[in-house]
Amino acid sequence: MKKTGGLLNVVDVEATCWEGPPPPGAVNEIIEIGLTVVDLDEGVRVEKHRLLVRPARSTVSAFCTELTGLTQDEVQRGLGFAEACRELASKHGAGERPWASWGDYDRHQFTRQCAATGTAYPFGHRHTNAKAVFTDAHRLRRRPGMAQALRLAELPLEGRHHRGEDDAWNIAALVLDLAGRGAWPGD
Repeated sequence: MKKTGGLLNVVDVEATCWEGPPPPGAVNEIIEIGLTVVDLDEGVRVEKHRLLVRPARSTVSAFCTELTGLTQDEVQRGLGFAEACRELASKHGAGERPWASWGDYDRHQFTRQCAATGTAYPFGHRHTNAKAVFTDAHRLRRRPGMAQALRLAELPLEGRHHRGEDDAWNIAALVLDLAGRGAWPGD
């Protein structure tokens, strides 16, 4: 494997969601932040983290619980959003390390929620859309979901899909596969 630049944070968030439109006054809010640290030089996943985040303006619907496995009682014991962002910066090097997510949803959700709450954005500007890199590397016409990408790359889906900590772990496997093929940016 080529030297590609050290540590990378792979992030996946889960947010409050509903089968239809949100109830009056409710908005999508991050309820789980999954983070896997990847050592691109060594080609390994080195750390797996999970931050539960307490929503302030919405609650976890039955649909959301079915999708993610997360309950309102569970996330109610989580950190406030601003505290979670501070922890990302202080304990996980979020502002210094480059980061990646599957698509741009996670980046946009952080941007929206930080703006809405007056919270400092925890990440640096070096973000990579791993879904776009995968699509280009595999010369696909459409961008696949993470589970489909794992099948295409012949990698196992580990853990529960739509659980932030497990999705970040699986996305990290895809990142390492791309890096091993020389397709990760910076190769």
